[in-house]
Order: sequence, then C-alpha cells, then structure tokens
Amino acid sequence: MELSKKLQQLPPQFFASLVQKVGAAVAQGRDVINLGQGNPDQPTPPHIVQALQQAVENPVTHKYSPFRGISELKEAAANFYKREYNVDIDPLTEVAVLFGTKIGLVELPMAVLNPGDWMLLPDPGYPDYLSGVVMAGVHYETLPLVADNNFLPDYNLLSEESKERAKLIYLNYPNNPTGATATLEFFNETVAFAKENGIAVSHDFAYGAIGFEGIKPVSFLQAEGAKDIGIEMYTLSKTYNMAGWRVGFAVGNTQIIEALNLIQDHMFVSLFPAIQHAAIAALNDNQTCVHELVDRYEKRRNVFINACNRIGWQVEAPKGSFFAWLPVPKGYTSQNFADKLLNEADVAIAPGNGFGEFGEGYIRVGLLVDEARLEEAVQRIGKLALF
Repeated sequence: MELSKKLQQLPPQFFASLVQKVGAAVAQGRDVINLGQGNPDQPTPPHIVQALQQAVENPVTHKYSPFRGISELKEAAANFYKREYNVDIDPLTEVAVLFGTKIGLVELPMAVLNPGDWMLLPDPGYPDYLSGVVMAGVHYETLPLVADNNFLPDYNLLSEESKERAKLIYLNYPNNPTGATATLEFFNETVAFAKENGIAVSHDFAYGAIGFEGIKPVSFLQAEGAKDIGIEMYTLSKTYNMAGWRVGFAVGNTQIIEALNLIQDHMFVSLFPAIQHAAIAALNDNQTCVHELVDRYEKRRNVFINACNRIGWQVEAPKGSFFAWLPVPKGYTSQNFADKLLNEADVAIAPGNGFGEFGEGYIRVGLLVDEARLEEAVQRIGKLALF
C-alpha cells in the first residue's frame, strides 16, 4: 500500500539528517559536542516527578481522562497566566489541553482553515509549522525575519493581496531559531494589523520563561484585544524540562480554542491523567526551579558568547530562548559551514537554511551542554582559524 498523497507531500524532517550525521560520527568513536539539538539537558524537577508518582498510584488516573482534559489542569493554566502575565483566562472556554504544543501547531490549520486558504509563517521559523500547512492543504507566504528589524516581521512589506487572502499568522517569541524577543509594542501592532485584515493569530510561546538580563518575555495575550483575534500556545517542555512528557496548552480566543478542542475530540482522549496532575504541580507550585533554570541558561549564554568574541567571531547575544543565532564566516553557506564544523572540529550545529530561506548565512547553536563543553566547542572552532 502506498502512502497517501498528503503524506508524500510532507517536508523532510529537518532534524533527522542532522541526527543521522551526528550518530555516524559518534559511531566512529569521535567525541562530538552536539550543539545542534533543541532537547533540554536537565531533568524534570523532583517535585513534579513526585506528583506524577503519587498520581499514578491512584487507580482513578488509570481510567480515560475527560476528552478535553481535567478541569484542575485548565484552572492551573488560567491561574498561571494570571500570576505570570496578569492575563485573565476562563478555564471553561479559553483553555485547550495539548499533547505538547507541536500537536496544536500542526492541527490548528486543519481546525480553522479550509483547503486552498492562505496563512503567514515566519522565516526563519520552526520547521514543523510546514507540517500543518500540508496536513490542512493550505498555502503559505513567509514573513522575513532579519537582523535590521530585530528579527520581527514587518507587516508593511506585505502586498494588499497578501493581507486580503491571509487568514492565519504564526508568531514565535522568544524565537526559535534566532533567540530574538518581542515587545508589547510589537504585539499591539500585531493585534491592530490582524483586526484590520481579518487574520487570526497563533503565538508559539514555547520559550516564554527564558528571558535574560532580568527582562521577562512578553506574552502576546498581554496586548490589548489579543484574545479578540488570537491564542497563545504554552508548553511545559522548556519551562519545566518536561519535553518527553508531551504536555502543553493553548489559551485565548474562545472560537479558536473550541476549534482545537473539537478536532481533538475526534483524534484523542486527552492526556494520561497522571501527567495532567504532574502538570498541575508544575504550574501551581513554587517556581524556584524555573528561575534557577533561566540563570543556568544565561550563564551558558554568557560563557559561549564571550568565547566566540575571543576567537574573533563577532556575534550578538540572544535575548531569550536557549538558542544562539550566529552568522557564518564569509565564503561559507550555512550547510557547508555546519559540515566543516562536524567533520573537522567534531562540533555539531544546526544550519540556518533548515529554518527557511532567510536562515541562510546563519547557524543555530543550542546552549544545552554545560559551560565547559561550550568553551571547548568554541576552542575547537577557533583552531580552524576561520575568523
């Protein structure tokens, strides 16, 4: 039996080839420092693990969850947004529980668009956004993110035709892969643009907890009128090192939330209840673990950026996320520079072209190894005398 035409149209999984190359190098016995991944390297905090253990021991959690998740988790999400962002969320109508936000990002176009509709995607951007495009049978146009505009989209560059036909826009700040952050002013501008042109907004807030130099990343829902036209997706993967647990949620506009809940009614029976109870503990309990994690990433960022500058690699420090977005040296493309680092320095990074046309000329580094390994990685690169 052949794959369906829809599955045949899916883009290649960008990270699969990177994993394969790194795996082959490691299999040869090479000491590869892998900075190409986006997988948190720290364990889930113990109190969250303990909450899961306790919940698992209760036979009630062995049964099916309510289709749309347990009410306590939706209440915890609402409480979290009130505490962290002073945003009021109705747990009954403005929360959708997700199997991690990747599910939500892929299923949202299927839930709110029709085949042939258009959406707007950031470039560079998270590659799996394109999976939702294909699964929904829609078209897309990209919004260039360039350094001269602080890696924020410029809506004035869109033609009138593009504004008229677009029905959905994806944004992501702190940004993967650039590490850029957004301002409340930009989000207010986004709300005005979306309302003027009848466009729904989905903000991917995966790295919402990770801001540096004492500046907390802004939630899209803090913008005036944001819930009128949009939602925000929040994952526990990064904030609480729960990547493998696959739990997140969307909050915001009631119609979009209902669309997500409805499509999930037909695809899932919500999350394992014990994981939902662990998520409640993560959201409701003491947040010291989050502050400590952000401090860890900031120290790693500073060590890495300072080391790069010492070897003559003039780079900008990211303002958020656990990624650094670095220009490649003259004479190299993103891909052949990435290949050179792996082949000659045993350092793996993600080439920027894998994130879109405007990612060419950059590489993405994950600050997901300890400071000593980050220093060593830069020292290895320095020995190549490229800067």
